[in-house]
Amino acid sequence: MNTIGNINSDILTIALVVVMVVILLAALMVLRAVRVMVRVTMPQLLAAEATSKAGAKQARRASRRQWWNKLMGLRPMAEEKDLVIDHEYDGITELDNPVPAWFNGMFYASLAFAVVYLCVYHVFGWGATQDEEYTREMARAEQARQEWLSQAANNIDENTVTLDASAETVAAGMAIFTQNCAACHGGMGEGGIGPNLTDDYWLHGGGVKDVFRVIKYGVLDKGMVPWEQSLTPAQIAEVANYIMSIRRSNPPNAKEPQGEKVEPQGDVDAPEPETAPVGE
Repeated sequence: MNTIGNINSDILTIALVVVMVVILLAALMVLRAVRVMVRVTMPQLLAAEATSKAGAKQARRASRRQWWNKLMGLRPMAEEKDLVIDHEYDGITELDNPVPAWFNGMFYASLAFAVVYLCVYHVFGWGATQDEEYTREMARAEQARQEWLSQAANNIDENTVTLDASAETVAAGMAIFTQNCAACHGGMGEGGIGPNLTDDYWLHGGGVKDVFRVIKYGVLDKGMVPWEQSLTPAQIAEVANYIMSIRRSNPPNAKEPQGEKVEPQGDVDAPEPETAPVGE
């Protein structure tokens, strides 16, 4: 039953479409026939309609031309005699042409913009002034700079670390040293359980790269734990530079020298003994 009903519905739909198409074609044929009859029996009516359309088109064109001339401040050549100013020089005369409407529009628009700008930025303070924008952009740039420096610092390893004697780096390294290293090396690096860090004698090299390597990997057989899991590379570099800064500081109660004497060489590391293990 459902199949028969669907077939009947499809047939009805097709029939309605065919009927609508036939009606449309018939209406078009009737319209065409009416136009032919009007053309044959009343040609003056078609001529009047064509004349009316042409006149309306010409009027629209003239209106657009008049609007354009007004906007651009143009005047017809026939009115030139009415625009001549009553003075001349060496046979040269001047026309009193008005300022174009578009120029006046821009002038008044700039005045309105200036008033709005003054109110927004200097009266009500809704917008940021140039000085405020400059301060804001500089703050953003400084934040981006600090983020870049932080990322760059955390990319440091024992091969790229360099000597940095700036006050900020030394102070940061001192704070980390006091918190984590003073228990074994003394509050001033004079030594305790661990070796003295203020003399010229080192067990595993005395350059900043050597010190960085020791702090990072440790020396397990001597009780020096690796700090690479507890400190960031930037923090290890700060501690290493702090240790380099206290060299030859001669603190009281310094522990006796251990290892081999290494003369200070700036950021150029002294060669490490071949038999020395990695770490301090």
